[in-house]
Amino acid sequence: MRLETQYKSFGLDDKVIGYASRILEGLKERFAGYDDLAEYNQLKVIRAMQENKIAEMHLGTSTGYGYDDYGRDALEAVYASVFGAEDALVRPQIMCGTHALQIALAALLRPGDELLSPVGKPYDTLEKVIGIVPSAGSLAEYGISYRQADLKSDGSFDYEAIRQAIRPETKLVTIQRSKGYQTRPSFSVQQIGELIAFVKSIKPDLICMVDNCYGEFTEMQEPTEAGADLCVGSLIKNPGGGLAPVGGYIVGKKDCIEKCAVRLSAPGLGKEVGASIGMLPSFYQGLFLSPVVVAAALKGAVFAAGIYESLGFPVIPAAGEERHDIIQSVVLGSEEAMCAFCRGIQAAAAVDSAVVPEPSDMAGYESKVIMAAGAFVQGSSIELSADGPIREPYAVYFQGGLTWPHVKLGILLSLQKLYEGGFVRL
Repeated sequence: MRLETQYKSFGLDDKVIGYASRILEGLKERFAGYDDLAEYNQLKVIRAMQENKIAEMHLGTSTGYGYDDYGRDALEAVYASVFGAEDALVRPQIMCGTHALQIALAALLRPGDELLSPVGKPYDTLEKVIGIVPSAGSLAEYGISYRQADLKSDGSFDYEAIRQAIRPETKLVTIQRSKGYQTRPSFSVQQIGELIAFVKSIKPDLICMVDNCYGEFTEMQEPTEAGADLCVGSLIKNPGGGLAPVGGYIVGKKDCIEKCAVRLSAPGLGKEVGASIGMLPSFYQGLFLSPVVVAAALKGAVFAAGIYESLGFPVIPAAGEERHDIIQSVVLGSEEAMCAFCRGIQAAAAVDSAVVPEPSDMAGYESKVIMAAGAFVQGSSIELSADGPIREPYAVYFQGGLTWPHVKLGILLSLQKLYEGGFVRL
């Protein structure tokens, strides 16, 4: 009864609370599975830290050039262990996931090379990096071409189209694990491994890179354990555990990482420079907490899918499907419904709860975007957040939540706003 009183203090209607409670009753078994997943990955991270003999001295800092930063180097060894990779680059100087992807692409491609996406259209922010949308400094400006093989209508790989797209100049294959602002399925590590094996059977020297954003710790394996040469991601998503204030990572084959380090810094410098400037405690502790945080986000995604699917909205993935990232898309059908959903998520925030999200132009996106994100770290989408481009089919993308109670509150308030706006009947 006291708990219900707390929920009502946020303006939740009895009908909203009752409806959500009925959905939750059917999710207990799924939630237990995510607790098991968190336990497995937590032990994996602890083992990696112990094997690399992490000690208090590794939590120190460096400034200036960052020479002999033992904590930074040890952290990269831990990431390599966790991801089953040969080497890693984990730096606060990597500004975001898009920046990490750009570093890897620019490091490994040369004029005359071709980049292939076998999973269709890339995420919006990569269009200018590649040069699909003309932009200063794009790969296209350096004579690097791009080709894609679209997915089949059911979201599966079109292997014959991929075979035909691979040419002598094809150098690197980029695989986006998560759906981005699309309504296709996200890919499992097993599916990614099968795709990598297929393209390498055609051209063994192809470099296979996986955009791993939103996917870390959602399964017991990572793509580098299934044949990927590189995995790339952001520290203000899953692996930062909500504590990393900035940064990105690239893990994979040693020679690829060396080239990425040179691209991030300069020829002759590579991994030797790059001060940790006080970030190491949050990087280590964020990674330590990440499996449990990701499990909370997965519970929230399933809960959101269960509620909105039962109300008749198309949801991807469906409530009963396996999860390969933390993103839940809900097709709401109108700009007004998207705004109502996002305002509910914003109202649940501990930071900036009074802000009212509105669609606006954003750097790197062609459509206006609405974003709800009251976060301790700006733009952190491992924290409770929702966003989406204002375009057909008017889908909102919900993700994150550092704790299950916070995720639950956000979903309840999103339903409350839709109920108040007349978009749903309970």
